[in-house]
Amino acid sequence: MMDNRFEPAAIEARIADRWAKANAFAAMRPGRETAEPFCIVIPPPNVTGSLHIGHALNNTLQDVLCRYWRMKGKDVLWQPGTDHAGIATQMMVERKLAAENRADRRSMGRDAFLREVWAWKEESGGTIVNQLKRLGASCDWSREPSASPWTRASPTPC
Repeated sequence: MMDNRFEPAAIEARIADRWAKANAFAAMRPGRETAEPFCIVIPPPNVTGSLHIGHALNNTLQDVLCRYWRMKGKDVLWQPGTDHAGIATQMMVERKLAAENRADRRSMGRDAFLREVWAWKEESGGTIVNQLKRLGASCDWSREPSASPWTRASPTPC
């Protein structure tokens, strides 16, 4: 007998893993070399919270467009973005430093504060992206922007 309750946790991770292993949403896949391109850049998710109804609506509309044009034979790239909430992120980090009785951004200097911001981003920045992945957003996740300049092999100046 079939269970009358839907348990997303039992299904989402398995399906998302299958799609990731198949590279199902990658642009420029074999067989699509001559296909007309269709591209959308996903507005960057915040590092300050979780998905809300506005995110869900915006991302659903983009996903529908991407899946539609993919089914019509276009080579679709839905490019994931990176955080755009710089002021909100700065505020969150400043509150965290104050709660921990640590030096403020002016006292610690720009480079030290930027390292704190990137550490915060690494800690909480993946929340929305991971939620989008679990929901099955058909972005080309292989093109997700890289981590902080302090974790790259050759840092670039900000």
